[in-house]
Amino acid sequence: MPTNFKTLLVANPASSGGALGRRWGRVADAIRRAFGPFEHRFTEYAGHASVITREALRSGYQQIVALGGDGTISQVAAGFMDGDVPVRPDGVLGVVPFGTGGDFRRTAHIPKDLSRSAALLRGEKTVPLDLGRLTYTTHEGATARGWFVNIASFGLSGLVDRYVNESGNALGGTASFLLATARAALRYRNAHVELVVDDQEPFRMKVVSVAVANGQYFGGGMRVAPYARLDDGYLDVIAVGDMAPTEMAKSGYRLYLGTHLGHPKVRPDRARRVEARPVSPDEEVLLDVDGETPGRLPATFEIRPGVLNLKVAD
Repeated sequence: MPTNFKTLLVANPASSGGALGRRWGRVADAIRRAFGPFEHRFTEYAGHASVITREALRSGYQQIVALGGDGTISQVAAGFMDGDVPVRPDGVLGVVPFGTGGDFRRTAHIPKDLSRSAALLRGEKTVPLDLGRLTYTTHEGATARGWFVNIASFGLSGLVDRYVNESGNALGGTASFLLATARAALRYRNAHVELVVDDQEPFRMKVVSVAVANGQYFGGGMRVAPYARLDDGYLDVIAVGDMAPTEMAKSGYRLYLGTHLGHPKVRPDRARRVEARPVSPDEEVLLDVDGETPGRLPATFEIRPGVLNLKVAD
């Protein structure tokens, strides 16, 4: 690695129910053994990872490493952008997973093991990474914009995500999502939404959930978009239609296997732009954006091809 290749780790001490903060000494030692000496900053509030990343890139750091869960990875990725353009076009996103879901790393083939993922940072090989652009409605009713690196979805997934975050993720990834899904299924009523996929005619459908996917996995290991790629310039749109809870319970295992696309109530699409709104303006349809719940529909999802560089194995 060139001597002027400056690296900063952005660490979320609240990752994995606060385990990263509690175990920081051991985690830092493992990273030093695998990567070497490093600088780091802890996040202190929601969105802080984006602020740290943007400031670091402007001050001369080239590689910014997200150390945490999917939410931290997403926020660091967003920090590479200033409006709709990269802060530093040659900047590199590194990932050392430490969190509840671990969904992005599955598509990116980044090892879960701390030492192995940290060792990747020593290399120089990168691949282009698409980024999702999101315009959405906040919980207060304002219009806001954001980014997603993995998957943005709405419907049942938004309510599940709210419950996962409320639980503090104490049970671990898959268990937390399964418990939150069971809880949400008791309260959720399938949403009636209108969708516009690229230049197609608008269509309406009742949905359990709709995933607008850059990556393949969400929900702690569900392979909702098995053909999605991080560098193809498209979003995979997977709409799970009007299923009853009993039907979902019988078919839910197919989401983990990635075999659900053949189900008659599942509609797959590919798009560069997706618009979504509730048919009834009074219906609250919650968003799940890389494991966070920033707001609700109406929302517009767009792809920005190849705007980031992702560190991968040589």
